[in-house]
Amino acid sequence: MSGLHEECGVFGVFAEQPTDAARLAYYGLFALQHRGQESCGIVVNDDGLFVSHKDLGTVADVFTKETLASFPRGTMAVGHTRYGTTGGTNRANCQPIEVNHVKGRMAIAHNGNLSNAAELRSELELSGAIFHTSSDTETIAYLVTRERLTAPSIEEALIRAMRTLDGAYSLVLTSPSKLICARDPYGFRPLCYGKTPDGVYIVASESCALSAVGAEFVRDVMPGEVLVFSRDGVTSRREHCGAKPKKLCIFEYIYFSRPDSTIDGRSVHAARIDAGRILAETHPVDADLVIGVPDSGLDAALGYSRASGIPYDIGLIKNKYIGRTFISPDGRADQVNIKLSAVGEVVRGKRVVLIDDSIVRGTTSGRIVSLLRRAGAREIHMRVSAPPFLYPCFYGTDVDSRKNLIAVKHTPAEIAEMIGADSLGFFPTERLAELAGDRRFCCACFDGRYPTKTPDDSRKNRFETRLSERKEE
Repeated sequence: MSGLHEECGVFGVFAEQPTDAARLAYYGLFALQHRGQESCGIVVNDDGLFVSHKDLGTVADVFTKETLASFPRGTMAVGHTRYGTTGGTNRANCQPIEVNHVKGRMAIAHNGNLSNAAELRSELELSGAIFHTSSDTETIAYLVTRERLTAPSIEEALIRAMRTLDGAYSLVLTSPSKLICARDPYGFRPLCYGKTPDGVYIVASESCALSAVGAEFVRDVMPGEVLVFSRDGVTSRREHCGAKPKKLCIFEYIYFSRPDSTIDGRSVHAARIDAGRILAETHPVDADLVIGVPDSGLDAALGYSRASGIPYDIGLIKNKYIGRTFISPDGRADQVNIKLSAVGEVVRGKRVVLIDDSIVRGTTSGRIVSLLRRAGAREIHMRVSAPPFLYPCFYGTDVDSRKNLIAVKHTPAEIAEMIGADSLGFFPTERLAELAGDRRFCCACFDGRYPTKTPDDSRKNRFETRLSERKEE
């Protein structure tokens, strides 16, 4: 709703005995659906035989009852739900990616963006590699399989490949006999694992997906850590741990993650409550009620209400049955009017504090303000639980250019006038540490301080564009 798109979600299953791994992955991906609705997929490992299904659409669209029944029982599974921040929306980019190589098979699912993907891809292409997708994940798969030629194990191949990877990656992969997960040394993207009462290990992007399959949270995967699940138990490889400063994406707390998740020991819900409290302290206003933009603005709105003493109410209703695939028959429908409706009885004649998680281009915010005006709101004071977006992100957030970021060229007062609000206040960048629980996080999209070398080309479809340019030549 805010104009910003989610990450991807990864999910893994390991059991010593064959189990309904596809069903577990299905429920897990449902819990991670908020992280991406473009496509999804599941690969089940049945004693080295890989059976997969993936396609464009949501989990409910792609996996019917008949599709799930076609999967064999297996000891391992890898699942993925995708919003592509690199690579176009097409079936070729659906994950998990499956690879047949001289040392065996592999299926891999990945969340995040490599900041040196273009450099690595060019190197691989010059050595003869042929790419079938335009996602960073295939680059990781190539590097792992290349290292596997001389490495004694698949986990050793991954550890060696990680020496050349830079940027964000939380990934899960399966070989014929192992499930392996890894988190980049910065820890940009979340990853955790748990265990069900009957001994099945679960790996997921967020802890909410563990709960969805009845698994008890064990711990977060550490930045730089590689975990190997096999019949020998769980092995932790920490060669890359501590190699880089921790830089968890602060937007996991503000927007990406589900409020019932805990990321690196910090409750997402509690972080958003604190965001609202800090907004109330830094941008107070006389008003009659506080409302939030569903869904990620609701917790911060509650926090603002508690801190300010202004009553909280439900002023906006989200139509949960319309997803990203909604198509207007005549092409003229306003997406905001279709997805959101104002509760006139609540906002009519009131001075409203409107809480949202971000303003990217300002278009959606303007439409929401207009919606509330038409419902009779007397004043609208917008408060945003994120600082202004001023810089592109190279690690997975769908902000690839400064040219469309409204805060780059306009002050808060100017933006308020542009979107029709009576006032506007952003979360103060200097207080972001209070959301993360420590000072070890990345907020480069707000302050321009990038932890890695930045790429020259950050466009989402840069690899497709490069391919089309070659065809023209």
